[in-house]
Amino acid sequence: MGRQPSRGSRGGGPAGFDKEMYKCRNEVERTINRLKHSRAAPTRYDNRAYVFHGTLTVASIRLWIRP
Repeated sequence: MGRQPSRGSRGGGPAGFDKEMYKCRNEVERTINRLKHSRAAPTRYDNRAYVFHGTLTVASIRLWIRP
């Protein structure tokens, strides 16, 4: 088995890699992690979906206001 030739200036990213899509995905993942680490969202076990949705909405607004 021989060594694969280096790609040089042709790039080394995988086929089908979209840089802009990755940036958006990374931002969404970081936002979800910040929501998980907020105090209100992961400790709530509400019986009603609208109460839990409200809790997540308030946590999201707090993240949006604070940089």
